[in-house]
Amino acid sequence: MKEYLTKDIRNVVLLGSTKSGKTTLAETMLYEGKVIDRRGAVEDKNTVSDYNELEKLNQRSIYATPLYAEFMDKKINFIDTPGSDDFIGGAYTAFRVCESGILVVNAQQGVEVGTENLVRRAEKIKFPLVIAVNQLDAEKADWENVMASMKEAFGSKIINVQIPVNPGPGYNCFVDLLMNKCYRFKDTNGTREEIDMPADMADVIEEARQELIEKAAEFDEGLMEKFFEVGELDEDDIRKGLNLGIVNGEVYPVFCVSAKNDVGVKRLLEFTKNVAPAPQVDENGPAALFIYKNDIEAHLGEVSYFKVMSGNINAGVDLEDAKTGNKERISALYAVAGVKKESVNVLHAGDFGCLVKLKNGKSGITLSQPGSGIAYDKIEFPAPKYRCAIKAKVQQDEQKLGDALKKIASTDPTFIVDYNKELRQTILNGNGEQHINIVKWLLNNEYKLDVELFAPKVPYRETITKVATAQYRHKKQSGGAGQFGEVHLLVCPAEGELNTKFKIDGKETVLNVKTQEQTEMDWGGKLEFYNCVVGGAIDLSFMPAILKGIKEKMVEGPLTGSYARDIRVFVYDGKMHPVDSKEIAFIIAGRNAFKEAFRNAGPKILEPIYNVEVITPAEYQGAVMSDIQNRRGMLGDMGADKGFAVLKARIPLAELYRYSTSLSSLTQGSATFTMEYADYQPVPGDVQNKLLAEYAAQETDED
Repeated sequence: MKEYLTKDIRNVVLLGSTKSGKTTLAETMLYEGKVIDRRGAVEDKNTVSDYNELEKLNQRSIYATPLYAEFMDKKINFIDTPGSDDFIGGAYTAFRVCESGILVVNAQQGVEVGTENLVRRAEKIKFPLVIAVNQLDAEKADWENVMASMKEAFGSKIINVQIPVNPGPGYNCFVDLLMNKCYRFKDTNGTREEIDMPADMADVIEEARQELIEKAAEFDEGLMEKFFEVGELDEDDIRKGLNLGIVNGEVYPVFCVSAKNDVGVKRLLEFTKNVAPAPQVDENGPAALFIYKNDIEAHLGEVSYFKVMSGNINAGVDLEDAKTGNKERISALYAVAGVKKESVNVLHAGDFGCLVKLKNGKSGITLSQPGSGIAYDKIEFPAPKYRCAIKAKVQQDEQKLGDALKKIASTDPTFIVDYNKELRQTILNGNGEQHINIVKWLLNNEYKLDVELFAPKVPYRETITKVATAQYRHKKQSGGAGQFGEVHLLVCPAEGELNTKFKIDGKETVLNVKTQEQTEMDWGGKLEFYNCVVGGAIDLSFMPAILKGIKEKMVEGPLTGSYARDIRVFVYDGKMHPVDSKEIAFIIAGRNAFKEAFRNAGPKILEPIYNVEVITPAEYQGAVMSDIQNRRGMLGDMGADKGFAVLKARIPLAELYRYSTSLSSLTQGSATFTMEYADYQPVPGDVQNKLLAEYAAQETDED
């Protein structure tokens, strides 16, 4: 492979919904770029992009795969990303390292929810996009419908650069409005010929070309003036105007392709070469690379995929992680096209490559020239929306399971493993049930572990709603020195202004606060502790022991063993013994007095509530709303966004297990959602009674 300077490199991400044909398009781009001399097919399980065994089994992209094409003296790096929401992390990775994208839209379906989500992300970060309407050769291809759906979704940003002549079975001809030519393809290998413009489409072509010229002129005053004076722009003018609009995210040029039959793919590459922005990097700075992905591959071990962010990377150079000081020797460099890796001596700023067997080559790490101090921010991924618990079916495999999960998580930043001390469970967090099922497949087949996935416990909280008092005497005599401690305390909710006037033992009493301490609990909420003891009934030195006992009981709440929160405790009386009073005695007395008072203070179980936003085709809105209500959800704002219904709701976490799967079933896979923790709220009475009964039964079983 020849060396490519920054100006001759283009980095493009292939985006689109599942079944839009991204992998087929990638295969044809590889073919046109002379990387392969024969195209594979997804159904034949022999594409360069979907080379992983899992992808072959599922016949779909699961991982983001870096590829390249050498085309007309340019190197076009492109990343084929998964279309499923469950594997959205691949798109977020590519957004970070690419300068533009090709959005693939299925001519049979138009704009789908997954497509809309990707464009929403692109618009947020002002990411340049070109649209390729694919599968125009399909029996159900509908050009008018797909254009209508794109205009509804993307508005005036849509502009045709091409229009198809004969969409449907046999599709092989389009009009290129930019070049003002009509092309017909003579075979399925990209061989094209120029033919006369179709006479029956003259008016359509003229109108579409005028729209293209006017759109291009919008982004440059000089072009606008020329258009007004001459009434025409040439190909270079149009390309210049579109380039400005694309870079600013203000226009999405539309191309017509059949990736399967290699219709229009070469023209798409030509446009990418001419109009897509070059990498925005420092060509002359210190050597630095950013690792955006790492994997474990058979026969190679750990593979780290990177983008050169600054300077040049040469084989044999020493780099360091500026944040840790870890050193890495770059022994060999590779250009990457899926499973194919070609050794190279140097890669210039903006280019993609990979390294093998780095000591610390994890995703998100920057390696740079020693002493340069260069470090780039890690990629931010969307929050997980599917969680489940996992355990090995054989207890002795727990350590192996932990090691395997750690390795899997190291190659997939969107997969998060957490051992939850509170729940005493290992929790898997991912983007959906398919995502987690992939992890299970890896555990079963690559790590030979038999595991069980099940609903995780819910991190409930316990609190109180009214005032209560209790007292507890701990007295123990066992021959030698004894233990004695007596604590009288009052509890009330930690809310509003501090009130020290209470009715205790039937008498109105004003407590005189001597000392106070507030603790922000690690799990949320707080504990306010007030020492109101008078007359030396309990020595001040024993107050920390009483507080310790209370905190111990808040770790394992009196109702269900969940964390307790938002409680005020007033210790107002007690007794001690000059010989037998010890710290342990007051820990026990404080813990048990608190437990009794808590149970008499209108105790309530709190549950985590999540803000959920669902985007669904309008036809499924009613079914989605009913399902939310069945999950004890409270519907909030409802609206519409570019043809889709947008529903906002507050739903208890306890009701969100496998929600992504249910939503997909309700909407035939056409809806998506996000979820974000909101707050804790009391559970309904019937739910609390059920939880109390379950906890009582659990304690009985353990006894």
